[in-house]
Amino acid sequence: MAVPGELVFFGGPMNSGKSTMALQMNHTQSAHDRAGRLFTSLDRAGAAHITSRIGLERPAIEADADFSFWDYVVGEIRAGRRIDFLVCDEAQFYSPAQVDELALIADELGVDVFCFGIMCDFRTQMFPGAKRLVELADRVETMPVQPLCWCGRPGTHNARVINGIMVTEGDQVLVGDTEPAGTGGVQQVHYEVLCRVHHRARQPKGFSGATLSPAPLPFGEG
Repeated sequence: MAVPGELVFFGGPMNSGKSTMALQMNHTQSAHDRAGRLFTSLDRAGAAHITSRIGLERPAIEADADFSFWDYVVGEIRAGRRIDFLVCDEAQFYSPAQVDELALIADELGVDVFCFGIMCDFRTQMFPGAKRLVELADRVETMPVQPLCWCGRPGTHNARVINGIMVTEGDQVLVGDTEPAGTGGVQQVHYEVLCRVHHRARQPKGFSGATLSPAPLPFGEG
């Protein structure tokens, strides 16, 4: 049996540099004569690439719903191709079964697995893939770059904004970017990172009209 590898999950909200760090991890590991593979799922670029907002980009393997990490890695090893590590971006979109496969790859094949993803969705609920990673990972690391809410407080919550209005209902997965696109007469979806206060008040950048305390506080006079 191989010496077990490590399963590490780097999690954080949007705009915390996850894809940039994923590409940096691949560069650092490869520079030490280690052979790896890059994976992604539903990247904002719309193709099988890991893309960062600072302009870095690398081709990757798309891990769709039918993809088996175990079958892929075993097939590569049987074909005589070396794999020392995996870099898995957009890991929140992986199924729990796929995360189980990544843990098995680390334990049984001695491959280090580095996963990067968003913890919670726009409803503040954990993605199934992220939840399973938290349950199984040897280490869960918080991204060192802290995005900011428009008010200047630490941004901790992901907000979905449709045509300028923040929504808290809908499908968990709806791919968009962090900047609104041009109108063109179609529904515009983008995401913002907000602090808890402004996410609770449904106040994305530029919105006015909601109060921070929609219900009276439970303190009476006298």
